[in-house]
Amino acid sequence: FSIGGAVPTVFSYFSEVLAREKRGEHLSWLCMFWMIGGIYASAMAWAIIPHYGWSFSMGSAYQFHSWRVFVIVCALPCVSSVVALTFMPESPRFLLEVGKHDEAWMILKQIHDTNMRARGQPEKVFTVNRIKTPKQIDELIEIESDTGTWYRRCFVRIRTELYGIWLTFMRCFNYPVKDNTIKLTAVWFSLSFGYYGLSVWFPDVIKHLQSDEYASRVKHFRNEEVSHFVFNFTLENQIHSNGQYINDRFLMMKFKSVTFEDSLFKNCMFEDITSLNTYFRNCTFVNTTFYNTDLERYKFVDSELINCTFFHIRTGCQISFDDDYSAYWIYFVNFLGTLAVLPGNIVSALLMDRIGRLTMLGGSMVLSGISCFFLWFGTSESMMIGMLCLYNGLTISAWNSLDVITVELYPTDRSSQGGFGFLNALCKAAAVLGNLIFGSLVGITKAIPILLASTVLVCGGLVGLRLPDTRTQVLM
Repeated sequence: FSIGGAVPTVFSYFSEVLAREKRGEHLSWLCMFWMIGGIYASAMAWAIIPHYGWSFSMGSAYQFHSWRVFVIVCALPCVSSVVALTFMPESPRFLLEVGKHDEAWMILKQIHDTNMRARGQPEKVFTVNRIKTPKQIDELIEIESDTGTWYRRCFVRIRTELYGIWLTFMRCFNYPVKDNTIKLTAVWFSLSFGYYGLSVWFPDVIKHLQSDEYASRVKHFRNEEVSHFVFNFTLENQIHSNGQYINDRFLMMKFKSVTFEDSLFKNCMFEDITSLNTYFRNCTFVNTTFYNTDLERYKFVDSELINCTFFHIRTGCQISFDDDYSAYWIYFVNFLGTLAVLPGNIVSALLMDRIGRLTMLGGSMVLSGISCFFLWFGTSESMMIGMLCLYNGLTISAWNSLDVITVELYPTDRSSQGGFGFLNALCKAAAVLGNLIFGSLVGITKAIPILLASTVLVCGGLVGLRLPDTRTQVLM
């Protein structure tokens, strides 16, 4: 909720202080910090979360495990941002809206002088020919707010603010920006749908490939008869069927992806056991003791326990990430995919004001759509990860140019609340839809996600080419 409210404001605010000839480049550099934050978050997750030993406690009841340490580390940039905002100048337009003309004039002068020094023209004097004051709040509403009861004043203020937001939103569908809003809606929706849909689909497909490969190496043991034996080693990726285990001891061992089916355990002892994806299906346990294990009752599926005792059962997952190596891929693939965005960010920032926003937007989306077809030939983990990096690297240029175009196409009175805010909300709705559709197709078919994403991205890119060029446009 907080991030959704901050992103539109950041772009609109930053665009107000930029010189026209460098606006596209510097807005692209701003976009790059989204990627830097993503790299920071995924790198911290990869480095911190798998290490369960990185924990501390507050008293005897509350444990700060590694994932909570990760949350604290991720909160540090947010705290830094709040501190940094206290040193930033207020938006000149906002100051004009609240009637603080002198403060607005001083900030405009500061912006002018800073940009002139960057151009090598520090001697140029700041002058204002005309200031168009934004429309003030209705005088009757002010009177009613000042004279009514406190709850009446709150109601009037909230109603007025909501009505103002609604009017700002509706002005995005009035002439002369109506056509641009419709086109931007199509581009934002298509880019978000394809990008976020595939972003969810990629790691899950890789995990699915891993699962298929892992399952192909499973070992089957049938009709075992083991008695008076001590198991003190790791069992992994095995299926035991119709076995009989009499007077056996399972001591200080790990079960990883092990299934026992239709088996008998009599007078056995399970002690210091940790397990992952391990189940006993339709098994019978007679006079068996479980001590200091994580074998909870849900792992005994349709099994019968006769005169069995459980001591010190450990709840939750006890397997570490070192034991379950596949869990690393959740963070590793995310890190690589985010890191692959860096070259595309640098290229888009350097070329945004040279080749134009539309060329970069349309070209990037079309190339992203075309790159999706190569996923059809992805049959291994490394190949799929390579396709993910290529796709992310191509798509980021479209995101950067779309952010720049959206800011430049709307006047400042419609940019943050109406244009960028509405389109960003639409972006998240498209992301949710993409996650649901693409996520449901993992392991079923590759054709539909690939064709759907390619078609949507190419069509969105073609629509984006129909937008007006804003490279030389004055920000109103």
